[in-house]
Amino acid sequence: MISGAEYMRRELMIRLVRLFDQGKLDEELDRIPIRVRPKDGEASRCCVYHDRAVLKYRLMALLGMRCEEETDEAQTLAGYFQDADAREKAPGDPPLTVCTAGCSGCPDNSYVVTGNCRGCFARPCVFNCPKNAISVVNQVSQIDYTKCIKCGKCMNVCPFHAIVKTTVPCEDACPVGAIRKNAQGRAEIDFEKCIFCGKCFRACPFSAIMERSQLLDVLNVLKRKPAHVAAVVAPSAYSQFPGTIEQLFTAISKLGFDDVVEAALGAELTSANEAQEFLEKMSGGQRLMTTSCCPAYVELVKRHFPDFLQYVSHTPSPMKYAAQLVREKDPDAVVVFIGPCIAKRHEAEESGLVDYVLTFEELGSMMAGRQIDVISQEPWTLLTPAGENARNFAKSCGVTESVLADMTRPKCGTCGESGKCGENAENPCVENGQCGTNTETPCGENFELKAKFINGIDRKTLSQLKLLAMGKDPANFLEVMACPGGCVNGPCSLHVK
Repeated sequence: MISGAEYMRRELMIRLVRLFDQGKLDEELDRIPIRVRPKDGEASRCCVYHDRAVLKYRLMALLGMRCEEETDEAQTLAGYFQDADAREKAPGDPPLTVCTAGCSGCPDNSYVVTGNCRGCFARPCVFNCPKNAISVVNQVSQIDYTKCIKCGKCMNVCPFHAIVKTTVPCEDACPVGAIRKNAQGRAEIDFEKCIFCGKCFRACPFSAIMERSQLLDVLNVLKRKPAHVAAVVAPSAYSQFPGTIEQLFTAISKLGFDDVVEAALGAELTSANEAQEFLEKMSGGQRLMTTSCCPAYVELVKRHFPDFLQYVSHTPSPMKYAAQLVREKDPDAVVVFIGPCIAKRHEAEESGLVDYVLTFEELGSMMAGRQIDVISQEPWTLLTPAGENARNFAKSCGVTESVLADMTRPKCGTCGESGKCGENAENPCVENGQCGTNTETPCGENFELKAKFINGIDRKTLSQLKLLAMGKDPANFLEVMACPGGCVNGPCSLHVK
């Protein structure tokens, strides 16, 4: 299901792509809010003029700007476009921005008595309130908010479901308490706490929290071609677009990319190296290792539980390995990662290996703007297709399954690889990866992998990590995905599974 916020976001992206291709962005940008919300049209807020103001800020974010940095309200979108068009690298951190004009200033979390209240004789809400905050006036329950401690007992015991909990969606979705209200009652993000998981971005029903897009930057790179431009496509793409992955890669190439690479090839390297790292740490006496491929999770540990970093794998993510594969072929290549994740923008900037990050929404809008139909494309020739386990990295449990497969694959205890040993090895491997010609079992120590999964980061996650750090859980391998179900449900997905 698509929401109105998603629909509007994608419509603006498509308009931007088409105007870019026509060479009319600078002269037409300021007309977009008027065309989307004409004077006699229907408004989604109080009036079309409020809508137009919000649309202006949405377009600023699509140009990669931060709404918070606006210093001149009279500055036109054409002026912002000129600044964005002249920059030579992607917008930096933070990847999110808040449109205060779009924020409704939602009331604080509370419990509210609705019209369903019957003023029943049993009055369980009154008798179960630990602070005597509920009374019945004219046969309707009323809550004294000066006494209420928001325990929720009244809601839980009401037989008519007449008491409901109201929340601030963005604050409620944030797992680390990085969102608060400013002096004007509008949302603002504390980027010292933010882990860029994008949960607030997806939760806000007013779409007041926006990502700073790199769409214009990528369009410019593909037009100007300063170097070989390669697209690195996340494994989660398999569930996002119609047709086969080979057809999708052809469609991406028609956008102007010189090469299209599976990030799943990088996932194979991540899996193999995490398996080796796990065995080394277990043999060295460490009792726990966690995966490192989710950048939002890594930021969670860095910013909110740094003592836990010792348990986080040092193995680079599939995006980084795939970018390295591209740069090994062409050190001067421009690398564009395409995925469903906002946190990847932060990881890309920190790594220095990826130049730009596009989301699936942006990719879909580029293809829609240029009328490129994935299903009608001829299949792209994958010279080195990624393995099935690597392609499943995007799903919850997929990383663990891939690491486990690499752990149990027979390898030589001398050279550490499957196949033949080096020239100085005393026991050459046979074809199945076993050492020596008479050995029937794989070499090396075997450690049982006891997996635990955190399938979606929330406010309980830090407590779970603390229990693991204290040795209160028998697991020795932890897979963490910020998004429930894995990357296939990332905040910038086209389809949520």
